[in-house]
Amino acid sequence: MQSQSGVWASPASHLVKSQPDQPVLFLSPGTLQATARAFQSGFPGLVTYAVKANPHPTVLENLVAAGLTAFDVASPPEMQAVRAACPTAALHYNNPVRSEAEIAAGQAFDVTSWSVEGADELDKLRHIVRNSEIAVRFKLPVPGAAYDFGEKFGATPEIAAGLLREVAARGHTPALTFHPGTQCEDARAWAIYIEEAARIADTAGVRIARLNVGGGFPADRGLAPVDLQEMFDTIGAASRRAFARNMPELVCEPGRAMVSDAFTLATRVKAVRSGGTVFLNDGIYGGLSDLRDTGLNLRVRFISADGTPRTGLPQARPVFGPTCDSLDRLPDGLALPDDLAEGDYVLFDGMGAYSLSLSTGFNGYGIHDIETVLRLSGH
Repeated sequence: MQSQSGVWASPASHLVKSQPDQPVLFLSPGTLQATARAFQSGFPGLVTYAVKANPHPTVLENLVAAGLTAFDVASPPEMQAVRAACPTAALHYNNPVRSEAEIAAGQAFDVTSWSVEGADELDKLRHIVRNSEIAVRFKLPVPGAAYDFGEKFGATPEIAAGLLREVAARGHTPALTFHPGTQCEDARAWAIYIEEAARIADTAGVRIARLNVGGGFPADRGLAPVDLQEMFDTIGAASRRAFARNMPELVCEPGRAMVSDAFTLATRVKAVRSGGTVFLNDGIYGGLSDLRDTGLNLRVRFISADGTPRTGLPQARPVFGPTCDSLDRLPDGLALPDDLAEGDYVLFDGMGAYSLSLSTGFNGYGIHDIETVLRLSGH
């Protein structure tokens, strides 16, 4: 992954000057740090960053500079990446299924919080330090997200209560955790989960030290306004109501919402067919892969090679990526101006989450460059 040492005024200034023929991801450190500070000032508890969303070293360094001291990691390589950015950071290992080797790595990296969803996974943690925090992950059939994480992870409330009792019986610090699902736009989902967490703790007869309310906070895709503070307020109020005098400390682990706004992905038009079909130099095997699962990002801008905005009549057209695979197609419905031409640039804003971590090098394509900019709009 190449990165220029210079700082550009904006994506447009770089595109006009350099005329790149490969997709370019632009990072605004100021936007990233401002988002991190907004989470820390608005959320009523500890903010950790889900490294999976974007593990680039510059991202981690900027989050540390903004004051983050804890990170949600899912693998030893993510632990290593965080340690490189902040040797003293707290590591929360909330991937609840691990091999013995991964557990050993977590111990070596001094993981401070673990999660489990079953008795077998709890047994695997038999050698970790006594009094370590172990959070029992549970699931509910709660709608509101782009897709449900409960299909893969999480115990039923009944099983979770038994696990919580066992965690406490083994001398560890008991906690609970859940995840409402990615791109969750309904604040009520957190309230429902929090109420169930209180019931689980009450059934188990265990006072939990912390409640991790997961990630899932939505990013702005240009479809509807996003009010993160409303979600923070809902989480705080629901926790106070559900737990009363036994209020646990709260933890969240945003990924998508933390990094999305800090990046813009610039793609170039390779061809415009007479029937209206458009081919870009990036697609679902590259930086646009997340669109396949979460739907279109409508925060899109169009400029010619000289930087002039394209303002023609919007028309929804088929859009394909550059690979030889016919599945390399964006979800239908993306409106493109009718004056869009070969060589123009299509800029997707809000592309900091998963654009790098899911990008492949299939057919030799993919994201090769990251550029730093002072701002993501204008010239």
